[in-house]
Amino acid sequence: MSNKYVYLFSEGNAEMRNLLGGKGANLAEMTGLGLPVPQGFTVTTEACTRYYEDGKVIADEIVDQIYEALAKTEEINGKKFGDLENPFLVSVRSGARVSMPGMMDTILNLGLNDVAVKGLAKLTQNERFAYDSYRRFIQMFSDVVMEIDKRKFEDILDEVKTSVGAKVDTDLSADDLKVVVEKYKALYLKEMGVEFPQDPKVQLLESVKAVFRSWDNPRANVYRRMNDIPGDWGTAVNVQAMVFGNMGDDSGTGVAFTRNPATGENKLYGEYLFNAQGEDVVAGIRTPNPIADLHKTMPAVYDQFAEIANTLEKHYRDMQDMEFTIERGKLYMLQTRNGKRTAAAALKIAVDLVNEGMLTKEEAVMKVEPKQLDSLLHPQFNADALKKAEVIARGLPASPGAACGKVYFTAEEAVEAAKDGSKVVLVRLETSPEDIEGMYASQGILTARGGMTSHAAVVARGMGTCCVAGCGDIRINEEAKTFEAAGKTYKEGDYISIDGSTGNVYGEAVETIDAAVTGDFATLMGWADDIRTLNVRTNADTPRDARQAVKFGAEGIGLCRTEHMFFDEDRIPAMREMIVAKTEEQRRAALNKLLPMQKADFKGIYEAMEGRPVTIRFLDPPLHEFLPHNDEDIAALAKEMGLTFDELKGTVESLHEFNPMLGHRGCRLSVTYPEIAEMQTRAVIEAAIEVKAEKGYDILPEIMIPLVGEVKELKYVKAVVVETAQKVMDEKGVKIDYKVGTMIEIPRAALTADEIATEAEFFSFGTNDLTQMTFGFSRDDAGNFLDDYYAKKIFESDPFARVDQVGVGKLMKMAVELGRTTRPGMKMGICGEHGGDPSTVVFCHNIGLNYVSCSPFRVPIARLAAAQAVVMGK
Repeated sequence: MSNKYVYLFSEGNAEMRNLLGGKGANLAEMTGLGLPVPQGFTVTTEACTRYYEDGKVIADEIVDQIYEALAKTEEINGKKFGDLENPFLVSVRSGARVSMPGMMDTILNLGLNDVAVKGLAKLTQNERFAYDSYRRFIQMFSDVVMEIDKRKFEDILDEVKTSVGAKVDTDLSADDLKVVVEKYKALYLKEMGVEFPQDPKVQLLESVKAVFRSWDNPRANVYRRMNDIPGDWGTAVNVQAMVFGNMGDDSGTGVAFTRNPATGENKLYGEYLFNAQGEDVVAGIRTPNPIADLHKTMPAVYDQFAEIANTLEKHYRDMQDMEFTIERGKLYMLQTRNGKRTAAAALKIAVDLVNEGMLTKEEAVMKVEPKQLDSLLHPQFNADALKKAEVIARGLPASPGAACGKVYFTAEEAVEAAKDGSKVVLVRLETSPEDIEGMYASQGILTARGGMTSHAAVVARGMGTCCVAGCGDIRINEEAKTFEAAGKTYKEGDYISIDGSTGNVYGEAVETIDAAVTGDFATLMGWADDIRTLNVRTNADTPRDARQAVKFGAEGIGLCRTEHMFFDEDRIPAMREMIVAKTEEQRRAALNKLLPMQKADFKGIYEAMEGRPVTIRFLDPPLHEFLPHNDEDIAALAKEMGLTFDELKGTVESLHEFNPMLGHRGCRLSVTYPEIAEMQTRAVIEAAIEVKAEKGYDILPEIMIPLVGEVKELKYVKAVVVETAQKVMDEKGVKIDYKVGTMIEIPRAALTADEIATEAEFFSFGTNDLTQMTFGFSRDDAGNFLDDYYAKKIFESDPFARVDQVGVGKLMKMAVELGRTTRPGMKMGICGEHGGDPSTVVFCHNIGLNYVSCSPFRVPIARLAAAQAVVMGK
């Protein structure tokens, strides 16, 4: 029996999300709730997957099922495709399992042709409306399905408007629009070599293919990579009877949320336009009216809509994002989904829904995307600096937060500037889905057009990026790469600041201040802490970083990189002296200069951590990193150190390695120069003893030996550590507890973890190096070719941002199991920067690690992801 690839809305429900996609499942669910949904059918995600498997063709059995569902839908709606008396028109929309706003394609008014347009005019007694719908369809079909540049159509429309003296589209008469249609069809014939398709079934199949194709378009691929959405999920296609918001002043269309998606306030929030279709609202071409105004103009429709909104929120137990159309005074619901929201709104909504009795605390922590928290953890404007700053323009506060950066006018230039380290504010007339990478690279987004539900606003909120939209106070000249505001011209590279919470735009750089975890944020994080079983530590090399991490809830330090301390201006001379030393005695003399500096650092970190555990990694990078490499710098340093140029040049050359990543570094340095491990051990233990005496903190230092691949390496270095630590404790007459462990960052260490655990008292996975060595490419060089791997579907995500669970993850799992066979209950964690990636945190929970460690600003993200791992596992 063949698979079922097509379902009527009346045949599905919300549980079928993976098959019907989010939009299709929700349309089916709303149909089941008896809401006014224009009827139609869904072509499943499995049909999309098969389309790609079959070489980008729709199999005959799927075509047959589409036509069968179409016939039933025509019957339900009492209309026929291409009919002169009662033409049936549909919209064709994508619908992935998870919402991907604006990333994939939509076609409206499908079914119109030279016959049906007359039928529509006759049926509605509105010739202007019929030809307006037809010209929209020709343009959309040509652009989305046939990939003809839409600007060519816009140019024709502008020419006709100019010729008849029309300011806006709605000024065009039916006869004017007939001229537009004929010109559009002529352009289609010129571009495609064939007439515009008149058979609605051909239009439909081509449109379904276009939606399937759009699953694989560049912007959708970028969005999926940013949001960890697998490429093999595919998208469903929803074919739905058209209802018309552009039939006159008793018709309209809008987008609304059951709560404010920017602040979380429990109040209906949204916008609508009279005499418009859906794309007019989201494209930001016209500035819409707030939803509250509908209460004055159409009170009965508003009351019905408010009741439906309440029903849907209670049914889904989450804030809903709804699209609706009013056709001749009758309300239709086109879509509902869990609404995209800012991080601040997500926290408020989650906490409010618990207080309202709608959610449990476990359910509430699942309502906030961990990565979203990032936007709350970074600076906001300094209030005093803000008072002095001049507001040059005001727009709509579309996505909160503060952004300061250099102005760029295209997504491509924004990406390039960000790569060079510049902070960027992307300034556009309006954004389109093609701008996704530039939006992602920017600190903030400023648009001249569009409302609170425009593409820029929705995508920025989802990313947690500050956005001011619909800023009519600025006049943008895209060709000149300038904009004017308050009588002044701002050009590419000039600094501006924008406030996504107020809509204010400032013509200068405004100072920012650090964020704090308070209010709803603190409440939700408290619930997360009650639920999670995985500890969260931080990677911190300075007392300042350690204090910041503690403010964000870190429970210890999982990685303190000691080499970062040696690069300071007052320390690097002693480090270099140690490197160029010819004898052990000279080396020890230089290390004695570094000892008090290293000890002071550890004391500061211990004090900042107030007795929490601290894992200290011994010297890791190759020694050549501390020396200059060009002759001019070598000559200057030689003079400073009292050496000849040739002596220092000879040392630099002797330290040169063909592949430093795999060279003389990590534990190999302490095997060659055990005095380095002695100095570092002495600094660790003396600092712990002194802080205990001075502050009363019980310090448990965890000494981590890096880059071990053979148990005998660890045994050798550990013996040096233990002997030195004992000597220090005997000298001071104080005993403290400490541990000696290792990083698992070489594949051989994972494969022999049972042997290594005979010496190591803890493991910490250094997933940066483990990923490099498992894949055989360096993190620094991979950026040059990873884009090719994404484009050719070899990789879906960056293995240095999200742990490769198939390969690297298998090594980690093996190391956990082997290590604990030797040393049951052995403490294990992860300290690679992957430790702050939510999907990696869930993986670490699932393989039984005790903690994750990440940079200070990712600590709350890891805390929430760790709680979600527990809830997901139930």
